[in-house]
Amino acid sequence: MFEKICVFIFGSITGSFLNVCIYRLPREESIVFPGSHCPKCNKPIFWFDNIPLLSYILLLGKCRFCKEKISPRYFLVELLTAGMFLLFYLCFGFDFKFFLYVILTCGLIVSTFVDFSHRIIPDEISIGGTVVGLCLNALVGVSFKSFAYNYHPLLNSLLGILVGGGIIYSTGLLFDLVFFKLLKHPPIQGETESMGGGDVKLLAMIGAFLGWKAALITFFVAPFFGMAVGLVNMIVKKDHLIPYGPFLSLAALLAIFWEQKILHILFLQ
Repeated sequence: MFEKICVFIFGSITGSFLNVCIYRLPREESIVFPGSHCPKCNKPIFWFDNIPLLSYILLLGKCRFCKEKISPRYFLVELLTAGMFLLFYLCFGFDFKFFLYVILTCGLIVSTFVDFSHRIIPDEISIGGTVVGLCLNALVGVSFKSFAYNYHPLLNSLLGILVGGGIIYSTGLLFDLVFFKLLKHPPIQGETESMGGGDVKLLAMIGAFLGWKAALITFFVAPFFGMAVGLVNMIVKKDHLIPYGPFLSLAALLAIFWEQKILHILFLQ
């Protein structure tokens, strides 16, 4: 129980840092300096007002100084991150997979909330995450006991990058060719691409961490989530554009836990 509590607390602390990334990265601000401060009145936040989850509850979701409301996103991200850390610990313990998946999940959480708010996915997350995923899979193949190297994780990661980024880029390119060029459909609201470059890089990152099979699962499963939300968005807001990063992230998390079952359903293995 002590380990579970520690994992949950560390996850909430990590979630607090992710909130900083979510707010500052799309604004091209440093995630280190200045320290935590209220975005409304710019007053520095005391350490006892910066305790994950607890401070939001005690402050009733308001800044101590200006009394402006603090977005519930801060509490949600901290709780979500803590919950995911605990879930991965319960499923994998302190195995290599635990560290691999929590790092990926942190990147997915930042990508999701930034994409919701700004319709972009920061390169610091997607490209940086791709490099991290590739390096981690390269390291896991090292055996210090036998002085041998298992190249399969690294190869799987490289294929994941190529398959993940390549398949979504090719699909978007094909759709744009048919929709905009052959059918000569005029771009809506200035959009000339059906699939943004951020989504391509995000799926490449997912492939770097999880491999080519999980990248394929993510590619095929994400549209089902996007289609449902897209229909509601079109009916309610009359807007055909939706951020696609959150659905790629959700599909990637499903691939982590149910890769073999989903592969069986998709490809009848």
